[in-house]
Amino acid sequence: MALQSGRKKKIPGWKHLWLLLLFPLGLGLYTLAAAFPDFAEWYALHPYHWISRGINWLTGLAPVSVAEILLYLLVLALLLWLIIGIFRLIKQRGRRLRRLARQISFFLCAASVIYFLFVILCGINYSRITFSESSGLPVQDSSVEELYELNVSLAEEVSSLRAQLPEDENGVMESGFSSSKEKAEQARISYDTLQPQYPTLFSGYSSPKPVLASRLMSWCDITGIFIPFTFEANVNVDVPEYSQPATMCHELSHLRGYMREDEANFIAYLACRNSENTEFRYSGAMLAFLHANNALYSADRELGQAVYSSLYEGVQRDFAYNSTYWKQFEGPVSEFSNTVNDSYLKANQQEDGVKSYGRMVDLLLADYRKNNK
Repeated sequence: MALQSGRKKKIPGWKHLWLLLLFPLGLGLYTLAAAFPDFAEWYALHPYHWISRGINWLTGLAPVSVAEILLYLLVLALLLWLIIGIFRLIKQRGRRLRRLARQISFFLCAASVIYFLFVILCGINYSRITFSESSGLPVQDSSVEELYELNVSLAEEVSSLRAQLPEDENGVMESGFSSSKEKAEQARISYDTLQPQYPTLFSGYSSPKPVLASRLMSWCDITGIFIPFTFEANVNVDVPEYSQPATMCHELSHLRGYMREDEANFIAYLACRNSENTEFRYSGAMLAFLHANNALYSADRELGQAVYSSLYEGVQRDFAYNSTYWKQFEGPVSEFSNTVNDSYLKANQQEDGVKSYGRMVDLLLADYRKNNK
């Protein structure tokens, strides 16, 4: 009979269970930020700023999206891990329960680490002081007449800009940039002009990254995505040309710590408006007009339609082409993606979910009032 040593056998995977403590720590930080916006603002302007600048500089050295490449590798690793796990469960019958417990503990620890990183890398920023407050643009109730005036102003702007841009054989706006990377660099340059007027919009970040699998993003109804783990602004470059500059600037807003969608849209409009490039100014104005006209159409259908009808024909062709482009991707995949996005926004204090994109109009009206006093 063999003698057993008095030493206890270690249960594989249990030595990492301390990582589970990161979940309540992250939740505590998230709750603290929600209760004290001043703390969240301090965090966004100091710790987050330096963390994001450092990692963004590092990932910016890569010519392609590091996050996209890591995603492909992660999918392959998970598939390999799943195949090996199933093989071992079949082969080691007597240790199945123990191995299953180990895998569950591994997943729980991984989820805890990911959540903690999410909180410190972008989650706290959802609770920061609003851009309206930090930039001196007071949001207030507006009349339909004021909304109508904003629409007329934006309609004139997009029509004037569109007349200066080239178009293809179908009469749709054609980009003057030779590549997506050149356009992304212009987005960086345009965005960096904002800091003198808006000090919280720091310059010095790298350009947004065009996504290789952009067509797949369209199937998921995604135009751009900010990845906090690599601090990269990733952009779908398969979408209609006129919308790409504004999308690039939108994702660059998230990179600078402005996570609310309505604010990111408005800041993108500001960046495009400040650009020396006509294509960028047109893209920003189109984004602003789309939201403002939708709001006017909901408040007064006849006025909204009247303003839309006054648009230059080229603008209307661009809108029509955009609708045709997205119609081809309608289906369960895009619906599921929208549901996930809606749930994510609501979970991060944007109670309106995807409807929060429309609240950009309040900021547009505040900006319009400031410029037309």
